[in-house]
Amino acid sequence: MTGADRHAEDPFDPDEHQLPGRPPPRIPLPRAAVEDDGAYPAGAPAGSGADATVRQEGEGGDGAVPVPPTPLEHPVLKSLLGAWALAACSLEEAEAVEEHLGGCGPCADEARRLREAVGLLQRPEPLDLDPGLRTRVLASCLERRPPRIPVPGWALPYDAEAARLDALLQDFGDSEWHAPVRLRWFEGERKESRRTTVAGVIAHLHAVDGLVAVALGLDDPLRGEETPCGPVERTEFAWRTSRFPHTRTVRGPWRAQAHDIVRTASFTGGSAGGLGVSYGDFTLPLRDALLDRAFECWVHADDIAQAVDYPYDPPAPRHLRAMIELAARLLPGALAERRRAGLAAPGRTRHLVPAGHPGRSLRLEIEGLGGGEWFIPLDSPAAVGSAEHEVAHVALDDVEFCQLAAGHIAPEDAAAGQVGDREAIRDVLFAAAALSRM
Repeated sequence: MTGADRHAEDPFDPDEHQLPGRPPPRIPLPRAAVEDDGAYPAGAPAGSGADATVRQEGEGGDGAVPVPPTPLEHPVLKSLLGAWALAACSLEEAEAVEEHLGGCGPCADEARRLREAVGLLQRPEPLDLDPGLRTRVLASCLERRPPRIPVPGWALPYDAEAARLDALLQDFGDSEWHAPVRLRWFEGERKESRRTTVAGVIAHLHAVDGLVAVALGLDDPLRGEETPCGPVERTEFAWRTSRFPHTRTVRGPWRAQAHDIVRTASFTGGSAGGLGVSYGDFTLPLRDALLDRAFECWVHADDIAQAVDYPYDPPAPRHLRAMIELAARLLPGALAERRRAGLAAPGRTRHLVPAGHPGRSLRLEIEGLGGGEWFIPLDSPAAVGSAEHEVAHVALDDVEFCQLAAGHIAPEDAAAGQVGDREAIRDVLFAAAALSRM
């Protein structure tokens, strides 16, 4: 309703109440003397239609005299610019303002500035939440009321990444659950890949997370007498023994198992961090196994997001740094495995470096919020890396290094700054890729 219409319904003394710069209020005519032309319902208030006509009373009152709308003056139109910029004007007011802007330069400039300001206030935000938001919200809540049973710090990355992946999956329809996903990893120096679906990826995570569940005394999700121990074998077993292609129904059991893992680890009071988790060919302490599962959860969530063409951010910086630190600690062992397989150059020391002593080292510099520096011993996994024995220096971005360790980037394609022993650099980059698996 325009200001003029409001005055038409509320008669008052114009000399007493007229505001400066506004037209005098219209005095309503008797209801019997006003007839609507059909654009508004019968019985509408006098003056409610722009095309309402006034019938002359008495004889010869058949002639209709149109009542034109009262034009709004410049001060009134200028006062409406803010409401117009917010799209809060009525249709009549908006038309009047826009017609005025065509002939008034100062008001047109002001309207443009107001529209730009509104654009800043209503900046579109991505649907993806800041990966650190959950951590900050929980930290704020826990400051106000500490938990009776806190989650151990080494279990937080897994808890956060499982929650982020679950949030990504919650609105998926059938087409997204059956979208094709290609899993990629390195076997030795050979690229490997396997085609599955989004549901197949969650079944894979469910099967491998089951290794941690079994170590904590929980039920094995595969429940087979001949259930294999290795991650790849368990995944193949889960895919092979399913009677039908996996669907959205895999989400519930996977998420329930993740909750049980975190809850059980919390009930131990953090003392179970050193508990061994068998991966078949090797064993990791529980604290490292949950970091490994957090890393896999993020990597495969990114695979899923790419499959459905949806953006997905890296983990919170402190969680990302913990994952990178785990990979750096595993690199000496991966180098030794490659050396035993004849894929890496033999150590160049004349004698085996005693355990705990410094030896030839590569400086691994990871840039970004999750980055840091690590010295990787080159000749023995039992040696200690040191700056005094540095023979090479490699620099990579934090996310890029994780993509290399996940087998998604070939070592030759890693955009690494390299200085020093080229052979040592090549061995370390290929050892990082060898950390990947399906």
